[in-house]
Amino acid sequence: MKRRQLVKTTTLGVAAATTASVAACTGASSPVAEGGAEDLPRIDWQMATSWPAALDTILGGAQTFADRVSAMSGGQFTISPRSAGEIAPPLEVLNVVSQGAVPCGHTASYYYVGRSPVMGFGASLPFGFTPQQQNAWLYEGGGLDKLQEFYARQFNVIQFPAGNTGAQMGGWFRREIASVSDLAGLKMRIPGLGGQVMSKLGVTVQTLPGGEIFQALQTGAIDAAEWVGPYDDEKLGLNKVAQYYYYPGWWEPGSTLEVQINLDQWNQLPEVYQQIVRTAAFEANLEMLSRYETRNNEALQRLVDGGVQLREYSAEIMTAAQEATFDLYDEFAASDADFKAIYDDWRGFRDRIYAWSQLNQGAFERFVYSNLKAGGEPPA
Repeated sequence: MKRRQLVKTTTLGVAAATTASVAACTGASSPVAEGGAEDLPRIDWQMATSWPAALDTILGGAQTFADRVSAMSGGQFTISPRSAGEIAPPLEVLNVVSQGAVPCGHTASYYYVGRSPVMGFGASLPFGFTPQQQNAWLYEGGGLDKLQEFYARQFNVIQFPAGNTGAQMGGWFRREIASVSDLAGLKMRIPGLGGQVMSKLGVTVQTLPGGEIFQALQTGAIDAAEWVGPYDDEKLGLNKVAQYYYYPGWWEPGSTLEVQINLDQWNQLPEVYQQIVRTAAFEANLEMLSRYETRNNEALQRLVDGGVQLREYSAEIMTAAQEATFDLYDEFAASDADFKAIYDDWRGFRDRIYAWSQLNQGAFERFVYSNLKAGGEPPA
């Protein structure tokens, strides 16, 4: 079935289901014999986001979600994503949605670890899951159910995965970093639990919105910064104000972004609209990852051709970061019952899926990547 016909068929089915649902709830009979898009309740929402307007892929995840909601509701349920700062500060999206100032938002949960370290699980934990593993834990490993219970209880919000940036890069530095001692006193923009780990390693951590990173690096207010990966970093012009580009981004091996919806607003939606939201978020989650996987390599090649110096984090830094990471998790688990409950489950799932991934997929990747022919090698 062609996609256009599928959308049309889905819309008619949704309309019929909504008519029946509304009639059952109100006790009134349906005003039409056959449901159509015009019978769906009209809803218009504004969506706050954390993303600068220039970043078409990450902000595009919010737009993909909105477009699919509109298409599946026959244009009766519309959501208008706004770039960072238009209707809410970029790092306040959760707060304005929780308060009901706006009905929904698109953001990264780790921006809010100051409210609770649990918020790291929804996005990406240092030395945690790849995108594939993250989706497995959220959708099939019980992770999303646990997080939704926490969000509802703590913030009056329900959230759904709605984008993944893929494995991120390790950040831009104005000078080379070879050892842990080189990190001491370094001023770096890095949010979330990754920032707390860096702090343990001696870094002076700052949390800045994406739109402020370029100027902070340019003026020397910070010495280093991480954002996402080659495609977005190039758009922000970070290669123009820092020369050294490090990898891997061990703090975000597969970062999930999410749609957050005020729970009171969610509960007022007809069930069919709730199902549309779930489906649209799922599509946005997969589409964003596909876009980044496609675009990042091409952007990286352009950056390298333009003089950017790629550097791999040393084994010393990686080992120290991993040790500091799990020390931090142990500290949280000892003092925060909510974190411990989710972390125990997350850690068990991590052990199991790491073993499986290493055995099968890992063996395949080790072989094929070690035998790349000329022209298939990564830029150096």
